[in-house]
Amino acid sequence: MSLRRPPLLALLSVCAAVFTVSAASSAAASTPASAAAAVSQASPVAASAAAASVADSGPAYGPELQGFNYPAPVQRFEFTSQGVPLSMAYMDVRPAHANGRTVVLLHGKNFCSATWDATIHRLADAGYRVIAPDQIGFCKSSKPEHYQYSFQQLARNTHALLESLGVREATIAGHSTGGMLAIRYALMYPRETQQLVLVNPIGLEDWKAKGVPSLSVDQWYQRELKTTADGIRRYEQSTYYAGQWRADYEPWVQMLAGMYRGPGKQIVAWNSALLYDMIYTQPVVYELGDLSMPTLLLIGQKDTTAIGKDAAPPEVRAKLGHYPELGRAAAKAIPHATLVEFADAGHAPQMQDPDAFHKALLNGLAAVPTNR
Repeated sequence: MSLRRPPLLALLSVCAAVFTVSAASSAAASTPASAAAAVSQASPVAASAAAASVADSGPAYGPELQGFNYPAPVQRFEFTSQGVPLSMAYMDVRPAHANGRTVVLLHGKNFCSATWDATIHRLADAGYRVIAPDQIGFCKSSKPEHYQYSFQQLARNTHALLESLGVREATIAGHSTGGMLAIRYALMYPRETQQLVLVNPIGLEDWKAKGVPSLSVDQWYQRELKTTADGIRRYEQSTYYAGQWRADYEPWVQMLAGMYRGPGKQIVAWNSALLYDMIYTQPVVYELGDLSMPTLLLIGQKDTTAIGKDAAPPEVRAKLGHYPELGRAAAKAIPHATLVEFADAGHAPQMQDPDAFHKALLNGLAAVPTNR
């Protein structure tokens, strides 16, 4: 359903991507779909300014990451949710010599299923069928104008995908925000979750309870409109990789930044804002003790990720994102947990130290029998 707004409000939404607006202007800004439609009606000066705001060099991709290639063929799961027709992109990689097990890989907030590239190939080589979806709102999947995001809803979507593929039991592996989703999935579908693998999951602490201030969806939207490759790179280097940077991280920066250079910038930013609100308001830390399946925790020790940390006062920031403590506390809270720590890795050990990570992952998978 397309949103219709007066031209003035639509123009304000376009300008919001260029200028820092007042609180009153922010409240009046239109939703992203009408903003995107208004781009062609904006004045040449406004259009030029909008282009300059994302002048960082690099490719431009469509709102569903059109133009960015994935490491395996992308398929589509078409379904209706909350009255909206949706399309979930996914990769389904079958091994040459199957061992009878399936691993579902769930990506993080600033990641896509494509960032599991090396893991997909290592698992397939070891005989595992690998299914790696892009969740609704992310990457190559639909970005609806109106959707009530919850981890329960994303888990239901993922379960429906697996049902459509005939997958009745799987190892559910989640990284970062995907870890929060994996936990929710395992709580909702314990009999169908053979094993849970959590790779530096966020949500192991309640940021709101620790003092991180709430941001409205409108505030998240304004922040997301300012996304650039430089900003992504600086954040990931300082938070994910403990100050280090390598050339093989750069394609993933451009993958994200390209959607903000493209024609769907507003709808991408809008969905991102809704997703950040979901993450902040739906912690999973209080339910870890309810997980009944074998759980493998793979934790990079130099990670400092915490949602909204930059908006918190210094004394609160100092308490957040201590992954050595968070990982060990989670291992104690989860009844059947095995903890593996990577001393020199940050938020994405599967990318930062793939050899050590995949050795630990494959050993952990092999420790769980096919039939529990």
